[in-house]
Amino acid sequence: MMTAASGAHAVAPLTIPDYEDLVRRELEADLGSAGDITTDAIIGGDARATARVVVRHAGRVCGLECALFPFQLLGDVRHRIVHGDGTDVEAGTVLAELEGSARALLSAERTALNLLGHLSGVASATRELVRVIASAGHARVVCTRKTTPGLRMLEKYAVRVGGGSNHRFGLYDAVLIKDNHRVIAGGVRAAVAAARLALGRLVTLEVEVDTLGQLEEALEAGADAVLLDNMSIPDLKRAVACVGGRVTTEASGGITPETIRDVAATGVDVISVGWMTHSAPALDVGLDFSS
Repeated sequence: MMTAASGAHAVAPLTIPDYEDLVRRELEADLGSAGDITTDAIIGGDARATARVVVRHAGRVCGLECALFPFQLLGDVRHRIVHGDGTDVEAGTVLAELEGSARALLSAERTALNLLGHLSGVASATRELVRVIASAGHARVVCTRKTTPGLRMLEKYAVRVGGGSNHRFGLYDAVLIKDNHRVIAGGVRAAVAAARLALGRLVTLEVEVDTLGQLEEALEAGADAVLLDNMSIPDLKRAVACVGGRVTTEASGGITPETIRDVAATGVDVISVGWMTHSAPALDVGLDFSS
């Protein structure tokens, strides 16, 4: 592999074990049992080619090493990264240069571009949300568990590359008492008491609330953080004032690029946004071959 340039936005990089199984599954789904019948019929097995990964629209790069991995799995392909993860680039920018087996370059193209486009789209969307709220308070933008099946680790990495933060990765690493927990447990107090009894005081406990009344109940019950779900801007302001800095406040529910600045201006500590991972538009990237 040729020397790679490092990304401008420093985030601990992905490693091959983070994405190898996913990439192999995607290649298997694309190639099936017969392989790339078009390429294999037209291109000789010893043919060589050079190509460049080019971004068609401005955005933040994410997932490039992961996207280059399919080429390595399919054949003798060397690459040089020009602009790595975390770099903000303009349309027409070359992200990487590749040279090697023509069949491998052609057959891995779609798998590579699907991954790169999606993860760069998530990072670009996150970057924009972070930019919008930069002057509107101290809130952090975080993602949720609303991720594409099979892509959670990669999408949460893309959020970090975009300048956002990760909420919990799964049900195993944080306590969040949601509305259905409250219903089944018999209310906020009962749910908090049961969680405390089972988990003790060292575990941070967050409670989702829909109303200011539920907020008061959560605070009285001893919650460490409150998720203010689908509240209006006036109610978010009242909730922040009521909390008075005693616990962490998180706003969630239907937050968009058009509304996020107003949400941040209420003084909440955290803003969680689900669509960053499940609905962000892919960044348009392509693989251009040299003639």
